[in-house]
Amino acid sequence: MKLLIDQNLSHRLVKPLQDQFPGTEQVRRLGLTDRRDATIWDYARRHDFVILTQDEDFADLSSLRGAPPKVILLRTGNLPTAQVIALLRNHRRLIYTLLDSDGEVNCLELA
Repeated sequence: MKLLIDQNLSHRLVKPLQDQFPGTEQVRRLGLTDRRDATIWDYARRHDFVILTQDEDFADLSSLRGAPPKVILLRTGNLPTAQVIALLRNHRRLIYTLLDSDGEVNCLELA
């Protein structure tokens, strides 16, 4: 499972998350920072990404459009990069279980 990290989260997350989420990228590194949410959504869908964000608009898109892509919505407020990494690693099994399934979970909220 590869993550597409939204612009509201640091590009410094990409490298440390590669071991558990290979292929992870960040919108700034892909030149998508000045794009609308719908454009980022479509990019994630076409390239098999799960969107990692703090932007509730992606949760709304998930409700409206369904998956793919699926969304991980961080409801943690601003955290240092190391804490975001720890949060994702600590919830890795949950992330893979819920988002890899063909079930009804299109948006996973982590706090």
